[in-house]
Amino acid sequence: MLNKVVIMGRLTRDPVVNQTQTGVAITRFTVAVDRNFVRKGEERQADFINCVAWRNQAEFIGRYFAKGRMIAIVGNLHTGSYDKDGVRHYTTEVYVDEVSFTGEPRQNGESVYQPAYMSNNAYQSNSNNSYQQQNRSSSYGNSNFQQPDDSIDIGKLDDFEVFNDDGVPF
Repeated sequence: MLNKVVIMGRLTRDPVVNQTQTGVAITRFTVAVDRNFVRKGEERQADFINCVAWRNQAEFIGRYFAKGRMIAIVGNLHTGSYDKDGVRHYTTEVYVDEVSFTGEPRQNGESVYQPAYMSNNAYQSNSNNSYQQQNRSSSYGNSNFQQPDDSIDIGKLDDFEVFNDDGVPF
């Protein structure tokens, strides 16, 4: 059997992380996903997909995502039903297995994802899977750490030998 859902869209509100009675983190949120087509003379429509994240994914989403931010999710579809005032209601939700940034720029122009060596801060996971922000120099154990130089010195073009294509079999 296969039950796999992959969606990418924008959060409709800020996710709120709650705790179950046993202390498990949970967040419920809705993702607005644009449809792939637009009918002539109409605006683009969106589907609003209810999602549920548990434990580490719930904490991660609550910490790093907000209303209007793009989010990518891989999960599985859960359906259910309940009775309210004598009327049966049906539910469909995506239970989150994986969550990812989309690479969309932040409000202040920074990239959502940057390798630790490119940012001023590095994130390190501790034993209880919560993220702690640490000073970059201490995360590398060297207070004299410098960011890598992205410039490339290719030398002079005169240093290269010119080849002739004569006699090359391909």
